Amino acid sequence: MGAGHAHALYVHEHSPLHHAVPAAKVAAVLLFVAAVAVTPPRQAWAFGVYAVILAIALAVGRITPKFFFLRLAGILPFVLLALIVPFVGSGERVDLGWVSLSREGLWAAFGIAAKAVLGAGAAIVLVGTTEVPAVLRGLRDLKVPAVLVAIAGFMVRYLELIAEELGRMRQAMTARGYEPRWLWQARPIAQAAGVTFVRAYERGERVHGAMLARGYDGEMPMLGHRSPTPAQWAAALAAPALAAAVAVIAMVTA
Repeated sequence: MGAGHAHALYVHEHSPLHHAVPAAKVAAVLLFVAAVAVTPPRQAWAFGVYAVILAIALAVGRITPKFFFLRLAGILPFVLLALIVPFVGSGERVDLGWVSLSREGLWAAFGIAAKAVLGAGAAIVLVGTTEVPAVLRGLRDLKVPAVLVAIAGFMVRYLELIAEELGRMRQAMTARGYEPRWLWQARPIAQAAGVTFVRAYERGERVHGAMLARGYDGEMPMLGHRSPTPAQWAAALAAPALAAAVAVIAMVTA
């Protein structure tokens, strides 16, 4: 994956977050997500603090609300799935007209939705201000095993290649008069998916052979490496440290 490769989630801006060292940004996002994950659902005030921290990060990173919410729509099915919990939960019931909901289920649904939105939002900030090669460099600086970093890099690249291939095949099918409207018209889609899988496998074999011929030893070279300074670590971890403190207070007072 070339150093100049940019993905669809990247925002081309020149903000303080864009210029921050990748390793510090990755560590900050991991700490923030961990703080959100361990917060009890009933501590709604804590999620409010996390939302403010996330909003500040979006503003500093110059990520527009439109861009953010369009990317956040990807987790909508998981959030909608959480809405089932109040209907099937046990314990004390809350009657809203003809609907009876579980109080515990309502809190659980709130916790699932809030944590999903905040976690995905933090990830959007990371990939919106950091290109894929830089994220991989950050993971290596944090001592993540090289094989896992290589797998992650190849996965991102090949998912993009497969998506592009499927787009071209769909365009070709549409140009030939194929307009899928009914379930029994899905056979060409299944055939196209099978062909795409075979092509991806064959391409992967060719690329791997070419990499071995060029001296690939299991670790991708990292260009433009920068190690975070103590000041950069302090700046990057200030907001996540606040989130961690909020999480501790929320757990103690729960």
